[in-house]
Amino acid sequence: MTKRISLFDIFNTLIMLVVVSFTLYPFLYLVAQSFSSEAAIYAGKVSIYPVEFTTQTYEVILSKPDFFRYYGNTILYSVLGTFIAVAATAVMSYPLSKPKLRLNKFFIPFVLFTMYFGGGLIPNYILVAKTLGMRDTIWAIVIPGAISAFNVILMKTFFASLPNEVEEAGRVDGLGVFGIFTRIVLPLSKPILATIMLFVMVGMWNNWFGPSLYLQSKEKWPIALYLKQIIDNAVSPTEIGASSEQTSQIAASVKSTAMVLTSLPIICIYPFVQRYFVQGMMIGSVKG
Repeated sequence: MTKRISLFDIFNTLIMLVVVSFTLYPFLYLVAQSFSSEAAIYAGKVSIYPVEFTTQTYEVILSKPDFFRYYGNTILYSVLGTFIAVAATAVMSYPLSKPKLRLNKFFIPFVLFTMYFGGGLIPNYILVAKTLGMRDTIWAIVIPGAISAFNVILMKTFFASLPNEVEEAGRVDGLGVFGIFTRIVLPLSKPILATIMLFVMVGMWNNWFGPSLYLQSKEKWPIALYLKQIIDNAVSPTEIGASSEQTSQIAASVKSTAMVLTSLPIICIYPFVQRYFVQGMMIGSVKG
């Protein structure tokens, strides 16, 4: 039995190393390319380590004052959007987790319907920009799409898995529905809240399409939209402060540099919520 377990552990470890290698290689390649010279990139010499190390692209992009303003916009959109999305999802999911409520038989299929059918881009734009008048405001970024049907179903399943005895004890102590929800249910739901928070924050952090539709003022851009404009040459290297000698270097490594700059904060945050993320996904997708 010990021999079988050892062979299984060895085989499982080898498989995981292969999976990690395939997953990690693209990111290491991007990091290496962002620190490599123009000649090494065009010659195809870059693999997983920098060749002819240089930080020129980072220096030019980070030296631009607007860069940190765009990063500040992204942080604001991500934090506010995540708070609104998690709060709205929790408020909607908790009643749906109670099978005794009569209207749940109507609202649950209604939520599922929105997972497969939507109004389309043009009606959404008309609703947000014209009807609600939120064009060129922060609310056009953080409110549309705040409630995801997938997140609602995931959180509803988690709430349904909580023992009813805990809520009954709260009623005995004199708590109402709101008190039970805020003082008992939410503190016990840290895993699923962290999971939804990570989903929403990653989406908000990488969001460039919505801001490109609704934000007219350049000073309100998030960092993802700004870096995309650089990649698409809508913002030229000379416009961000690059000299003529630096232009070719930036053109060669700007895509990899932009991807590193946008993904690095999320990579730094993930280890702190990984434990809750795994637990929330397991409970929210299996139980109930």
